[in-house]
Amino acid sequence: SSTMSFSEAEVQSARGAWEKMFADAEDNGTAVLVRMFTEHPDTKSYFTHFKGMDSAEEMKQSDQVRGHGKRVFTAINDMVQHLDNTEAFLGILNPLGQKHATQLKIDPKNFRIICDIILQVMEEKFGGDCKASFQKVTDEICTHLTSIYKEAGW
Repeated sequence: SSTMSFSEAEVQSARGAWEKMFADAEDNGTAVLVRMFTEHPDTKSYFTHFKGMDSAEEMKQSDQVRGHGKRVFTAINDMVQHLDNTEAFLGILNPLGQKHATQLKIDPKNFRIICDIILQVMEEKFGGDCKASFQKVTDEICTHLTSIYKEAGW
């Protein structure tokens, strides 16, 4: 696994951008998941609780959707705290990737989908600079997840 090359300035701007999103972690996490389930309905099939939900409104109210949205955002937040420490970053990402690959059997293309939606929501809420500051983080997450999946035999 390669080390990450974030400059000090990139780390600071990525953290600043993410802080805005994480300030409202549950609502923003929920918005991201609801958009993913709505625009990519096949992603719902992984979540037994969400399968029967068709309306965005119903999903928004669901404790399961809200809980998972918050979990996703909390995991990203933990990674964002360690952009300057590859070992600690991967210490959070590796077990998550392995669980999604081996136990949950989530197709890795879905990580790219959710990362793109996170960037879209950032741009809509906080502008293009915010999105640009965070793009490298989502790229790192997806790149590392891909290699974790490869090691897990995908």
